[in-house]
Amino acid sequence: MRIGLMVGSDRERSRADRLTGLLDDGRTAEQQGFASFWFPQVPGYLDAMTAMALLGQVTARIEIGTAVVPIQTRHPLIMAQQTATTQVACGGRFTLGIGASHDWIVSGQLGLPYDRPARLVRDYLNVLQPALAGPGPIEVDNDSFHVHAAIDVTDHHVPVLLAALGPAMLRLAGERAGGTILWMADERAVESHIAPRLTAAATAAGRPEPRIVAGVPVALCAPGEVDAARAHASAVLGHAELSPNYLRLLEHGDADDVGDTMAAGDEAAVAARFRRYREAGVTDLAARVIPLGDEPAARQQSRKRTQRFVASLCAEFTRG
Repeated sequence: MRIGLMVGSDRERSRADRLTGLLDDGRTAEQQGFASFWFPQVPGYLDAMTAMALLGQVTARIEIGTAVVPIQTRHPLIMAQQTATTQVACGGRFTLGIGASHDWIVSGQLGLPYDRPARLVRDYLNVLQPALAGPGPIEVDNDSFHVHAAIDVTDHHVPVLLAALGPAMLRLAGERAGGTILWMADERAVESHIAPRLTAAATAAGRPEPRIVAGVPVALCAPGEVDAARAHASAVLGHAELSPNYLRLLEHGDADDVGDTMAAGDEAAVAARFRRYREAGVTDLAARVIPLGDEPAARQQSRKRTQRFVASLCAEFTRG
């Protein structure tokens, strides 16, 4: 299992420092030995692919990925152009993570329809994947898109991962993509729901073993602080009640919210939970460090301490 770092919006940074701070985060992750660096498209925050293209220019080894970009925000041909350009900027190290997002974002914030998302993803991939296959014409007519165009950006292959929580999306992720990017999935959900469906779909389609990239909150703390750390993670990152997609996913595991998926406690407890994720079938664990503390300075120290420890596990888990 490879260990990567996932970061999100950092509202404690000034607006002027958010992009440079994100690039510093990526450089630090590479220096510490993380295998990958993941950044989501957060509503109202930095554009993920623009930022990852810039990160590609200041790093040399680390895999760089989005986790994830909602497909409704870009026409698939425009997504392909931006993806291919980002891949050029990253020197072949970019992985595109996309998904159908959630009704409260697509309909509630963007005013767009959120109907039959799995069908939309299928139709979207019918345009995106030929466009990413290399220079040449794209001729697609389906229920969602009518595209008659050409693209000529790069010969670099771009891996595509899907945010997949339910059976239909997991089937698409196995049949049509390189795997899935998860959030709010605990070990039981991965082992009993995600991995079997994803792997079966990939096998039936004659595709390689799919990746399961699991975003996992992490915090080093004293054993007596674990419950508070989990509650804090759920308050900051949770809100499962806003998304029926997440609520249905939670039914397949033992977690009630994102805090229950967290690797929290002392060093032994964090490493033990990482091992349980690996045993469940996770191929890539994307650690989302949750800083703890009442003051900014304390949270910064907590973040650094946790991230250093997670980085120290990279070599062990890659070998194992």
